[in-house]
Amino acid sequence: MFFTNILLFSTNYDIIFLNSIMSINYKKGNQMNYLLFNPLSKNGTGRKIKDEAKLKLNKQFPQLEEINVIDLKIENFIKNLHDEDILILVGGDGTLNHFANFVYEYKIKNKSYLYKAGTGNDFIRDIKLNDNDTLFYLNPYLEKLPTVTVNGMKRKFINGIGYGIDGMVCETAEELKLKNKKKINYTGLSIKLLLTKYATPEATVIVDGMKKNYNRVWLSSSMNGRYYGGGMKVAPTQNRLDNNLTLVVMHGSGKLKTLMVFPKIFRGEHLKYNKMCEAITGKKIEVHFSKPMALQIDGEVIKNVTSYIAEIE
Repeated sequence: MFFTNILLFSTNYDIIFLNSIMSINYKKGNQMNYLLFNPLSKNGTGRKIKDEAKLKLNKQFPQLEEINVIDLKIENFIKNLHDEDILILVGGDGTLNHFANFVYEYKIKNKSYLYKAGTGNDFIRDIKLNDNDTLFYLNPYLEKLPTVTVNGMKRKFINGIGYGIDGMVCETAEELKLKNKKKINYTGLSIKLLLTKYATPEATVIVDGMKKNYNRVWLSSSMNGRYYGGGMKVAPTQNRLDNNLTLVVMHGSGKLKTLMVFPKIFRGEHLKYNKMCEAITGKKIEVHFSKPMALQIDGEVIKNVTSYIAEIE
């Protein structure tokens, strides 16, 4: 058979638990197919997602052995990973972000695939995966990923970095999820925060050595792909394979004008309003805010951020 081991990670939209996986005895030369899943993912629906994946992959990969990944030890996994093993990832953008950082940290060279699950993934949306495709070959998109440095932490990112109103929306959504399990209306939450809680900072940005200052900044996002936030087309002309990043700054406008223009970001039409929306392309982007605010990296929130650096080689 073409595949020796199949490793299928099933996690929630935002988190892959790569540091907590059960120890498995791999025997080189034995053909073993593993279906690895987290039953707690996606508000406890991880087992259902795993069953869906197994059903769809069963013909291509028969005799998948289901493994609960909650207690898995990453060191044992790496030690026993063979060059011919195939990695199949199930999850959203946050899961893919953690997987990419795992690949870089441990210098994983194995063939890796993404199993398409759901419709809200911005990576899938950006690469225009066909509706009939179930598996997507990831390796070309993991070879040269950009790095973000923030609050002393350095990590890779897949889609983009949101700083400003979008960071506050993600931060507030996380707090609401802890209080109840109701589905978050992100559009409604964005409008509410824009009109009430969000106070615009000043910003200084430096792109490839060129410095600019902005007042009343609503967002300052560094993009590797075109989309983030579940379909926000922040950087319409960005190409994730051209080794450049795009900084998009929305600034200078009042609340009502911003409220009128902000929804157009979902169609990528916000940049037509060039007096308040600007896109700058470069390899190294520095952003400094006049006060600490939340920042999101592929949907994961970092709090109390006053600056970040995004760069790609």
